[in-house]
Amino acid sequence: MPEPTNLSSQPEPDEKLVKVFDAEQENEALVVKGLLQSAGIESDLKSIDAVQDAFPGVGGTVILVREEDAHEAEKIIEAYRKLPPLDDETADISG
Repeated sequence: MPEPTNLSSQPEPDEKLVKVFDAEQENEALVVKGLLQSAGIESDLKSIDAVQDAFPGVGGTVILVREEDAHEAEKIIEAYRKLPPLDDETADISG
């Protein structure tokens, strides 16, 4: 009988994880997490919150992947960063 597949798209907590991406906006981190997931790389999204009175502007979101997946994840993220930004003008397909 085959082993049950792990339906979670996150690495196990006891695995060695490395940070491959950070962003101030969670939306951007979610896009990158989706790109990694579509490439078959499991990742974990962590929010970094700081008390805004003491550390204004400090915070954001980081993406962690298994150490053995880090190189491939970094290649995917580099390709993503080379894409032109999507602004309101390019998003308007009716025009």
